[in-house]
Amino acid sequence: MDIDVRSNADDAQDSRGFGALLKELVGGSGDLVRHEVRLARTEATDLLKALGIGTAEVAVGGVLALLGALALLTGFILLAGDQWLRDNYWLAALLVTVLAGVAGAVLARRGLALLSPARLVPDQTVATLQEDKEWLKRLRT
Repeated sequence: MDIDVRSNADDAQDSRGFGALLKELVGGSGDLVRHEVRLARTEATDLLKALGIGTAEVAVGGVLALLGALALLTGFILLAGDQWLRDNYWLAALLVTVLAGVAGAVLARRGLALLSPARLVPDQTVATLQEDKEWLKRLRT
């Protein structure tokens, strides 16, 4: 004697036709696409904001390095050339220029790190698209 242990909910789900299932799949897919577009737009806005900040830091770093070098170079060159290098101002100028260049390179490198291609990938969108792909595969089976 076989006993049917399916519930009424299972019977209702089985009674839905192919058309109803297809309609539900299309509706769910449309909502999914709209949510993905909204997420991509939000991530793109965040990435563009970070791109602007990185660009500004590179520009400000370059300008500050130049202004700092111009303002301090003369003083350091005169001080080092007169006090430490026995009137060898050319050597003082060389040393101060190298130090100012290193400071400028550090600031520029920091700004460029913010603009790296790895930081410009919409990670959340890629991850949710992968999840959605898996979800659709499970739904089809």
